[in-house]
Amino acid sequence: MDIVYIHDLRIETVIGIFDWERECKQTVSLDLEMGTDIRAAASSEDINKTLDYKSISKRLISFIEESEFLLLETMAESIAQIVLEEFDVPWLRLRVGKPGAVTGAKDVGVIIERGTKS
Repeated sequence: MDIVYIHDLRIETVIGIFDWERECKQTVSLDLEMGTDIRAAASSEDINKTLDYKSISKRLISFIEESEFLLLETMAESIAQIVLEEFDVPWLRLRVGKPGAVTGAKDVGVIIERGTKS
């Protein structure tokens, strides 16, 4: 299986459990690896035969900017569901980070793997 990826996609959203977090937008960072077979696209150079990472990025930016979450875990599951269902991806690995959320740490977050057959 080949992988199409998006790394460090930064999006502003309302995320967190504390009152002050509910009042201002914070940055989340996504790394997304999506399983696919690139051979048909490679041989034809047809964007319609591969995963269009621009379309996926635009969809996730729109969804996350318009949403509010208490937990990164909930956000991660929602993102995975969108990618698996709307873009016909059989497998993905997703990292959702919250830069600066913990003093002394560059980033904290969750990493999940999901598949349509798991």
